[in-house]
Amino acid sequence: MSESTDTPMGKTVVHVDDVAPQEVVPGILRRRLPGTPYARGWLIDFAAGTEWPEVDVHAAEERYFVLSGEVIDGGERHGPGAYVVFAPGSRHRPRSETGARMLGITVLSGRHG
Repeated sequence: MSESTDTPMGKTVVHVDDVAPQEVVPGILRRRLPGTPYARGWLIDFAAGTEWPEVDVHAAEERYFVLSGEVIDGGERHGPGAYVVFAPGSRHRPRSETGARMLGITVLSGRHG
């Protein structure tokens, strides 16, 4: 993993491809990105033909941006440039037939944890 830069201004910078991925299930990799007590970021790569292993229930607001490929979520297809927002209490189970890369943010509303 590359060096993370933390400045006195409270800014942290990493290159997402340098963050070590964790396998969620075969074919789905998640990179946990730097966050704050207010939000956390993540990058997920779906291989073609993969599906999130369970229904994802949101305790907090979640947003994702499709960088490449196509994500199928709730029967809708979201390609590059799609920005999807889920309210607290919502649920979904994304999948991809083609493979996809998505950048997401979980908004924690000032919670610490």
